[in-house]
Amino acid sequence: MTVSPATSAQETAIPHRKQIRGWLIPYSARSTPRAFWLSTFDLLLFSLLLWATIVAQPAWLKLVLAAVNGFVIGRLFVLGHDACHQSFTVHRRLNRWLGRVLMLPSLTTYSLWDVGHNVVHHGYTNLKDFDFVWQPKTLAEYQAMPRWRRVLERVYRSGWAPGLYYLVEMWWLRLYFPSRRQMPTRRRIFMLDSLLVSAAMLAWIVGLVIAARATQQSVAWLLVTGFVVPQLVWNSMIGFIVYVHHTHPDIVWYQDKLSWGRAQPFVSTTVHLRFDGWLDWGTLIHHINEHTAHHVDMTIPLYRLRKAQRVLEEKLPGHIVVQTFSWRWYFETARRCRLYDYALGRWIDYDGRPTGTPSLQQT
Repeated sequence: MTVSPATSAQETAIPHRKQIRGWLIPYSARSTPRAFWLSTFDLLLFSLLLWATIVAQPAWLKLVLAAVNGFVIGRLFVLGHDACHQSFTVHRRLNRWLGRVLMLPSLTTYSLWDVGHNVVHHGYTNLKDFDFVWQPKTLAEYQAMPRWRRVLERVYRSGWAPGLYYLVEMWWLRLYFPSRRQMPTRRRIFMLDSLLVSAAMLAWIVGLVIAARATQQSVAWLLVTGFVVPQLVWNSMIGFIVYVHHTHPDIVWYQDKLSWGRAQPFVSTTVHLRFDGWLDWGTLIHHINEHTAHHVDMTIPLYRLRKAQRVLEEKLPGHIVVQTFSWRWYFETARRCRLYDYALGRWIDYDGRPTGTPSLQQT
């Protein structure tokens, strides 16, 4: 089932956020023992897979282990993401330090992620020139780009390169020693956390070089399978997840803050992505796809999001975009969601032709 904002406008108005969050109070309790169990399990799994990659002999097996470890890095990041939201354990200081540790395998600078994600993305979800995560360009902005940048934009939104988008536009530009253009505010903690990530990266690479020489195997191949492939898989995973959570033919972006505020953006700008089949991918990635509940109340721990999401969908029928995943839907979304007409609130292609029905009234 997919429910569009256009349809929801005909339904009962969305209640005030305070009332909606009141429905979710029973699901906001945090458990420090449970947080420690989840963290310990995933950290041990990451370490075990890294060790197995080092000792495995067949080249193909190293690649398989490397890919799986990239997925586990994603799981660790989701735990760190919860800690950064202060929704993991009951202790604020513990959340900060645990979040830093859990985010190190993904090479994420904790304090920069805190500002970019908690303050900007959650504070201004899908508001143009504020929320920079997968923000669609207008036709005029696209046409003003140099040729190489237009090509890059097409690659990003082709459906084949969410990892490249995240690696370049998110990690390199904003989460690792960002320039003043990207992060005008300069804080000592940004530098310290970036140095911490650099130290972890260096230790990881040097450790693999030492291990390769000690076991008389190719240094280059072990670096590829022990470091490069897990990072590429992780970046592809997070780029894909963020894309499908906020890019959909029925999801609206805004350039006017007043219209954005009236639209109750904490409900209407996110997608609940469901996976059917024998393998529950939602559980495997710690329920991060129960995304509407997460945006309504960031204090809900990941291990209670599924129940919270169910409550929202029961109480707000017609207002939440729910999408069952398929590769056909995903690439159709990539085909339709290229540029955006903010005046009419609809997606357009690279020639300015509409690919969806207008969701906003012209003013």
